[in-house]
Amino acid sequence: MISKKTKNLKIALLGLGLDNQALLKLLLKEGNSQEITICDKRPKELLAKIETEFRKNTKIKINYRLEKDFNHNLFEFDILFRSPGWPIACPGVQEALKKGSYLSSALDVFFRLCPTKNIIGVTGTKGKGTTATLIYQIISDYLKIKNLSKKVGAKETEPKVWLGGNIGLSPLNFLEKIKSNDFVVLELSSFQLEDLKISPKISVITNLFKEHLAPADPNNPNFHKSINDYFKAKLNIALSKENKLLILNQKLKEKFKTYEKLLSLKKSDKKIIYFQAGNLKTKIKGDYNQENIAAAIEVVRTLKISKNIYEKTIANFKNLEHRLELVLEKNQIKFFNNSFSTTPESTELDLLSFNSGIIQLAGGADKGANFKNLAKTIKKKVKFLILFPGEGSKKIELELKKINFPNQRIIKVKSMEGAISQAYQRAKPKDIILLSTACASFGLFRNYKERGNLFKEGVKKLK
Repeated sequence: MISKKTKNLKIALLGLGLDNQALLKLLLKEGNSQEITICDKRPKELLAKIETEFRKNTKIKINYRLEKDFNHNLFEFDILFRSPGWPIACPGVQEALKKGSYLSSALDVFFRLCPTKNIIGVTGTKGKGTTATLIYQIISDYLKIKNLSKKVGAKETEPKVWLGGNIGLSPLNFLEKIKSNDFVVLELSSFQLEDLKISPKISVITNLFKEHLAPADPNNPNFHKSINDYFKAKLNIALSKENKLLILNQKLKEKFKTYEKLLSLKKSDKKIIYFQAGNLKTKIKGDYNQENIAAAIEVVRTLKISKNIYEKTIANFKNLEHRLELVLEKNQIKFFNNSFSTTPESTELDLLSFNSGIIQLAGGADKGANFKNLAKTIKKKVKFLILFPGEGSKKIELELKKINFPNQRIIKVKSMEGAISQAYQRAKPKDIILLSTACASFGLFRNYKERGNLFKEGVKKLK
């Protein structure tokens, strides 16, 4: 497979995140690569623990270029496999490209090797994980019914559906199990898409907000130089000839007129379908999730899945972890975890999803966002605002002062434990305690998952 094309070539893995871990595992298993170098900011002791489990029964030499040297002399390699968190614009990569190195990624490898053309890609600033998972679940339920209705036959030939991508599982992990009649649903970030050369057959863009214009995490320093660069990266999901259908939020119709030349719609058989929010019965919290549901419906309709099947799946579908997830109801107080919300736009949508009094846990590291509109919504919807430390919190507080939000309703804390305690002390029956920070997690927390998990653990300990 891949090793036939990389035989006797010098390979560098730029970052050893989940995508490149899966790629390393594949390269070592096939055993034809001569030499692999791992380039990463982290120390060897940490990375060795990761790659040791992959290198059993292999003689391929693994080198390291780490910490301060991680970005040096990348032109020495024939192929660079970039992790999504590694900026394409960094000097080391740009120098290597000028001197003839080839830039690729684990996702690019997957698209080139995947035996099925039935690939559905989902992107968007927010909602892509929920939409991708819902599409996967509807197809899964459909295939179960379809396969049960068939006469007894070879189970191994029955189609399956797979879910991967930015949702936390590299599709390379299940590449060898995929059959030509299977379906693959991928959640795709802008950083995965920005240099992708092959598009999915069916592509979905849920929405687009101003995002990723500054590094979100010291360990993942990638960002887009402009909002135009960000939008263009997202559009890569539908640019290549492999893409036959783009499913697009109706709200983006005017915005995407700018990019019609890139799509070359008149010269291809590509089709665009626009969706807008409906009002289907569902357990998913958040009014904006009706848009995600509508996007999923447009996908499964093209696959000829009946309304009875997809409506039943939607009715039973629940919020994903850390995405407006109901953690607990205690003393008629509901605790919701949307640690995944790291932009003012998505947090504003969270606040608009509730009618009851809200006690909000917010703030943290700044990603260059504008909090003016969020501040207005906080003033209308939030009883008390609990702020974590960080530059983002200072900017939120400044915007609130401009519109005379009472200072006594702002409580500053230094930990998740303190935030939960302060919120619970002030809560009354029927109130909502909401973790939706509008800011990045780094500084106080390692990532949004740790922040969300600490919230959940703390809430469950309340007496």
